[in-house]
Amino acid sequence: MLKCYLCSRHPLRQTAARRPARTVFAANSDNMQINKAEFKCSSERISQVPKDALKDIAFIGRSNVGKSSLINMLTGRQGLAKVSGTPGKTRLINHFLIDNAWYLVDLPGYGYARTSKTKRSEFSKIITDYVLKCEKMHFLFVLADLRLEPQKIDLQFIEMLGMNGIPFAVIFTKADKLSKTQREKSVERYRAALAEQWEELPRMFVSSSQHGTGREEILGFIGECLNV
Repeated sequence: MLKCYLCSRHPLRQTAARRPARTVFAANSDNMQINKAEFKCSSERISQVPKDALKDIAFIGRSNVGKSSLINMLTGRQGLAKVSGTPGKTRLINHFLIDNAWYLVDLPGYGYARTSKTKRSEFSKIITDYVLKCEKMHFLFVLADLRLEPQKIDLQFIEMLGMNGIPFAVIFTKADKLSKTQREKSVERYRAALAEQWEELPRMFVSSSQHGTGREEILGFIGECLNV
């Protein structure tokens, strides 16, 4: 059975989560604030990412999961991450400097079929190299569309994270498209699917970029991770 690693991938700080997964449905607590967010750079490979000591908090998910909209919602900067209705637009590792203290990283989406096999291979290498090899990456958020049944590609990606001891949490997107009852049922389906492989479930957040749902909880959790 797999375990979820909380807030750090480095050996001296790698600790299995001791508390049960808690799913958050609303924003109602005092948390870290983002005052300044600016684009830093785009990288084709991990050798090009910033060389400073600031930590990376990265975001990844299937193409068209709403990642750019979520990033804009979290930072309070509409247009910071380019939103497109066309899947697969994010093709590089994009670093955004937050309050001169840490980096928010927008990773290419996975699972987009409408591109060449060569391009899919290139995107896959960018993702795996960064996630598995980049020492700057401190924590990873995996985004999943709450409207859909648990997707095989998401479950496989999450399993890969567990096998490699990568610290991560799950953010469910597009919650505004469902009723409260539908959201709860969808989350339970994901929990059941993950419980087949996981001894301890990862932390889960429910979000809506349109309504700002989950913003305070996610930022507060990022603050916890950065302080570990």
